[in-house]
Amino acid sequence: MFQNLGRAAIAMLFVCSTVVPASAFGVSFTWGNIPRCTTGNPKTVASPNFSLSGVPKGTVKLRFALKDLNAPYNHGGGTVAYSGGSRVPSGAFTYKSPCPPNGTHTYQWTVTALDAGGKTLGKATAKRPYP
Repeated sequence: MFQNLGRAAIAMLFVCSTVVPASAFGVSFTWGNIPRCTTGNPKTVASPNFSLSGVPKGTVKLRFALKDLNAPYNHGGGTVAYSGGSRVPSGAFTYKSPCPPNGTHTYQWTVTALDAGGKTLGKATAKRPYP
């Protein structure tokens, strides 16, 4: 009995190890040409260029949100229609620019992939210091 159980476990391990994982949803960005700001008073600016990978099937909208990881400040973001591709160009929405009042802060964009009903299909994040 245990011998058959051992064979089954080995067979299951082999099957699981040969399954290829799905692509992970990923995002990257550059700050682009935003005005330099270190006063603590953010400006409303055009969104940066975003590069996407592994966008979940069924995605029709992408919601973007920027957060300062060093201070409790929500910089806003926007929602854009998505019909495929790996880029969201600069200026797709506006948000409040990074603007740390004291040195360099780390900022994180979170991109949420949504289906036609508004259900979350996946999330991706990217961090970058400013300035």
